[in-house]
Amino acid sequence: MSKKFQIVGSLLRPTELLAYKRQIEHSDTIVYPFYNDLAGYEDCELAATKEIIKKQVDHGLDVISDGEYSKSIWHLDFVWGLKGVDRLLAQHGYFFKDKDAVDEYNYETRKDIALRFTEPFGAKNHHFIKIFKRIASLAEGKTTKLCIPSPSHLFGEFSWSKNIIDKDKIYPTSNDLKNALLVAYKEFVQEYADAGGKILQLDDCLWEMFADDNPNSPFNGENIDVAALSALADEFVELNNAVIDFGHTLGLKMWTHNCRGNYESRHMGGGSYAKIADLFLKQQKYDRFFLEWDDERAGTLDALNAFKGKNNEIVLGLMSSKTNTLDDEDRIFKLLEEASKIIDKDRLFLSHQCGFASCDGGNELTEAEQWAKIDQGQKIAQKFWGV
Repeated sequence: MSKKFQIVGSLLRPTELLAYKRQIEHSDTIVYPFYNDLAGYEDCELAATKEIIKKQVDHGLDVISDGEYSKSIWHLDFVWGLKGVDRLLAQHGYFFKDKDAVDEYNYETRKDIALRFTEPFGAKNHHFIKIFKRIASLAEGKTTKLCIPSPSHLFGEFSWSKNIIDKDKIYPTSNDLKNALLVAYKEFVQEYADAGGKILQLDDCLWEMFADDNPNSPFNGENIDVAALSALADEFVELNNAVIDFGHTLGLKMWTHNCRGNYESRHMGGGSYAKIADLFLKQQKYDRFFLEWDDERAGTLDALNAFKGKNNEIVLGLMSSKTNTLDDEDRIFKLLEEASKIIDKDRLFLSHQCGFASCDGGNELTEAEQWAKIDQGQKIAQKFWGV
């Protein structure tokens, strides 16, 4: 098996675990992490986590997650675990582009995406630390990682979402919100390092909002304040880098994953990396970038030139976690060759563009098809890198 093949993190959940997840999705009267409200849920999650970690080891993966079995939604479980946040049902979910749609974004996600802020954020004794300790104890000495949303993603979503209640009462200004997130993240990162964590992956879906070739960006159109937009993008990078720098002082490897939305094999946005490369690729200090090039929305690999002269590792998401068929190997080898002419081959890795279940419902393929696609990735990486 090849260490040059990686997974972003999430894997399809088994039926017995999904039965509990469906109860969570439709109720906001239960309290995260829901163990006290759903009899048998904690034991089911533990048993499923044991099994998925074993499967990752058996399939030769060298960096182990819990398949995100402890999560319902890729980013909001982390938020639900913060002090000062209540979880609510919204009137509607997020909207994704359906498979056959041209311009319509009318595929609605689950609705448990609203929040009420009740007091200043706190991240001490976060449930994710317990989750990490569970992963580490089950991983048979393998390298492990934990995935959480980036601070800039939460800063952006909290700033724009109409589903955040009483935000202005707790954080009257944008700077108040940003500074509170930085404090909370540093608390969490410190506890993660103290618990023995070595790799922390900060996931993010908002970079492409700043790409002017993204037709879905709210920043496109007439009368755009370019200076204000540029300043906001700088704030995103500075906030992330502050957390990255802090993690580095604690000896952590800080990774990131960026995508354009992944929900039941649908996507949300567009925008090429080339348009944001000089900011989000060149200036962010992550040790490893998981990026996606599974289709034309991300543009060409020319954006990799932003990493020249640097030491970052780049994971090329050339494969698709959204489809139930194996990927076009000729296309993948062609793109790997192209990438290796820009960035040293030793700094490159291969993956699918995103996880198989960013939210617990998962993409539209079976577990057998998921593992077949992972095994294909291993085979391609072994052939290309020889290791």
